[in-house]
Amino acid sequence: MTIVRNLLAFAVMAAAASEVGGGAAYAQPATQVKNVVLVHGGFVDGSGWRRVYDILHAAGYSVTIVQNSTLTLAGDVAVTRSAIAAADGPVILVGHSYGGVVVTEAGTDPKVAGVVYIAAFAPDSGESVSSLIANPPPGSPVPPILSPQDGLLFLDQSKFAESFAGDVDPDEAGFMAASQVPWGVEALSGTVTTPAWGGKPTWYLVTTEDKMIPPQAQRMMAERAGSTVVEIAASHSVYLSQPAAVAAIIEQAAEGAIVN
Repeated sequence: MTIVRNLLAFAVMAAAASEVGGGAAYAQPATQVKNVVLVHGGFVDGSGWRRVYDILHAAGYSVTIVQNSTLTLAGDVAVTRSAIAAADGPVILVGHSYGGVVVTEAGTDPKVAGVVYIAAFAPDSGESVSSLIANPPPGSPVPPILSPQDGLLFLDQSKFAESFAGDVDPDEAGFMAASQVPWGVEALSGTVTTPAWGGKPTWYLVTTEDKMIPPQAQRMMAERAGSTVVEIAASHSVYLSQPAAVAAIIEQAAEGAIVN
């Protein structure tokens, strides 16, 4: 009889809890973001993310690497939005260099829980790469961009390593120079409509040895965006030379952008 009375009492308590909680006796726990979408910049393709991918994948993240043509901003945003749509839940959206413009525009998607800038452009409404590089800080290195060829841009191969990948293995930097992806002039002039950082939490990895986007400019954009900032002594190709640091700030974003 004692067992029966205890069971009846438990049933009554469970029913009461269900009524008070609207059918749920306990609040559902928050869920950490586990989807990451990586967006590359100009002159390179998505394969450069491999080391970052390996670290995140091993940590249990579902990682998608966007392969953009880098010919037009609108085209790159469309491909990135497709990757976001294909994810099975909230997304941390990550952009390197010009990829920062892409994620700034595409990151307004409701599925994006946070945006991470890796030595990247973070434009405001109406801004583009062209407008952001128009007035570099005094004394800043000048990227060795050659004159356009049929609307496409390349870096001088002989100066690629020094400007883009100063801390990358020389053989790998040489291959990057020889395998450049042409960057469309039209992509540089593509303007942002509504910046994702206006309504989403952001993180920014500043590379203090960068000779493509001056560190001063990176800090200005990060501050304007209200980003959580991490600084590291690295070249523009930090995702290759220090992938663990890049993965760490992405994981920080995934943990900080908790969704229910």
